[in-house]
Amino acid sequence: MSECSAEAGATSVVFDPTLTEYDFGGEHPMAPVRVDLTMRLAEDLGVLEGLTIVPAPVASEDRIATVHDPALIEAVQRMGARPGPGEEARGLGTDDNPVFRGMHDAAAHVVGATQEAFRQVWSGESRHSANITGGLHHAMPDRASGFCIYNDIAVGIQWLLDQGATRVAYVDVDAHHGDGVERIFYDDPRVLTISLHETGQFLFPGTGFADETGGPGAEGSAVNVALPPGTGDSGWLRAFHAVVPELLEAFAPEVLVTQHGCDSHSEDPLTHLMLSVDGQRAAYDALHRLAHEVAGGRWVATGGGGYSIYNVVPRAWTHLLATVAGRPIAPETPVPAAWREHLTATTRRRAPTSMSDGRIPSFRAWEEGYDPGIWLDRAIHQTRLAAFPLHGIDPVL
Repeated sequence: MSECSAEAGATSVVFDPTLTEYDFGGEHPMAPVRVDLTMRLAEDLGVLEGLTIVPAPVASEDRIATVHDPALIEAVQRMGARPGPGEEARGLGTDDNPVFRGMHDAAAHVVGATQEAFRQVWSGESRHSANITGGLHHAMPDRASGFCIYNDIAVGIQWLLDQGATRVAYVDVDAHHGDGVERIFYDDPRVLTISLHETGQFLFPGTGFADETGGPGAEGSAVNVALPPGTGDSGWLRAFHAVVPELLEAFAPEVLVTQHGCDSHSEDPLTHLMLSVDGQRAAYDALHRLAHEVAGGRWVATGGGGYSIYNVVPRAWTHLLATVAGRPIAPETPVPAAWREHLTATTRRRAPTSMSDGRIPSFRAWEEGYDPGIWLDRAIHQTRLAAFPLHGIDPVL
């Protein structure tokens, strides 16, 4: 068991089965069955026994409008009421974001669920709270983007600021750059966004380089680590530990917010990173520990991307929920037979048998030396040089 257990306070997951109505349909990669399979697996493994299941409200238009332009909200409502031609200028009706009936209500429900997770943590009702249906980090104020209609994370962070929070840290471990959250708070020194992602040279959205460090008056508010394609557990964890802990310690957030897209896995069909479920689990544990070390244990966790929807997403996010609960699952734990039978019966796909990919994640600490001949090390070094001095940290040590 992790040393950072949940004894200091309750833990929760915000969930309602109707959250799966956020559904682009057809063969769209972001299939909502991944959420259903995760919650079933978490229940079968007893993870949900360590979490309070909190009902998910629907966010009001006014709350969504704290981040998004009213014109976008109106367009989403109109098209969701009568699906037809989209508005590509607003990112609607594209291959990434097809229009579907009830689109506004479904997206507002995801926003409401994430906002409730924020409320749980800020109020002290829960020390940690998760919404695995959230994490829609690409949505911009005026347009949908990258499978994301509304930016639930940004709405939640803005809610914290409206409640009086003065320092909120956001760490995004999705394979894609967390561009929407970064852009919305780029000029706000109260919000630190850190994103570790496959370099935009090869992957959507094509942004998130080391020199993107925040707007005027908020220098250092954005931090990006652009990872080479093919980065696996050891390289990813080396980058994480070379950048994230020192920045969070310097920033001293009141709340830690994390996005856990698991599309960094080697089996994900849309990205080129090579993590295992074991490496992802190590990242969850590290963020849990940091929440206790730098934010008094106040931790909001969301889902995100992840398109190996049968073999990877349910296992990865079940590990995440177990970590949120303070009751981590041993990697060698077998996948319950009942869940495997359900998956095979409903999808005719072969089910994984273990909660592990059989890896033991390890990494070489940055303090042990930097090799400029290695792309990964150059990327880490560029980030440290760009961001660390803005936080009063020596980038060389």
